[in-house]
Amino acid sequence: MGKQTAIALTIAGSDSGGGAGIQADLKSFSALGVYGASVLTAITAQNTRAVTGVEPVSPAMIRAQIDAVLDDLAVGAVKIGMLGTAEATVAVAEALACRELPIVLDPVMIAKSGDRLIHDDAIAALRELLLPRATVLTPNLPEAARLLGRMVASDPTEAEAQGRALAALGAGWVLMKGGHAAGGDCTDLLAGPERQDFTAPRIATKNTHGTGCSLSSAIAAGLAQGLAVPAAVARAHCWLHGAIAAADRLAVGSGHGPVHHFHQWWQE
Repeated sequence: MGKQTAIALTIAGSDSGGGAGIQADLKSFSALGVYGASVLTAITAQNTRAVTGVEPVSPAMIRAQIDAVLDDLAVGAVKIGMLGTAEATVAVAEALACRELPIVLDPVMIAKSGDRLIHDDAIAALRELLLPRATVLTPNLPEAARLLGRMVASDPTEAEAQGRALAALGAGWVLMKGGHAAGGDCTDLLAGPERQDFTAPRIATKNTHGTGCSLSSAIAAGLAQGLAVPAAVARAHCWLHGAIAAADRLAVGSGHGPVHHFHQWWQE
């Protein structure tokens, strides 16, 4: 027998355009050397311009998928993305209740196109049932504000304060993503037992579809491979910066195109 393959599980919605959601998660896992398994929570009709339809998967089917994967595969980490409904959130929380696994929770609320992807009652369920289970919570600034019922952080000091407030609700670490902030640099702030900043030059491109999904799944890949949280975040941040920098080489779609998950591997 050789070395055991690192496995990560994504629980999220499907993006028919392939740039975000389950598709982006599986690409991120593969790009970083991790085998990916998946549980669908919703099917979306989606491309680089808009989300034109959303159909939830039944809670019973969500639970059946999770049980099927975890009863057979040696999953090392779980990434949770789009849940959409309170019923889906409850199903995921119940299915993971007796499983001791690192969880990266990406509180997906709005698509890159601006389309809403979650119901109000699902936000409350996510905050109460899944946030306390999260090893790493990865909100952008508007998502963090929505989870806390506050205004969007306007500076790094307020962003750190909101990150600490979310950690106080139970998350082990909170990565406050800085993509919505102003300035020539983009800084992701990791709040937890210690604070770390991850800064990179902001890249002028419209092709950033799936950045949040890809970052959180890249972190989960690192955890599945045995990396500590700060190391997993550092590697994911660096990899995603390269994926954004190479995004224009893909030329996919006419709206917000996807990042280039395989920028280290493809020879264009």
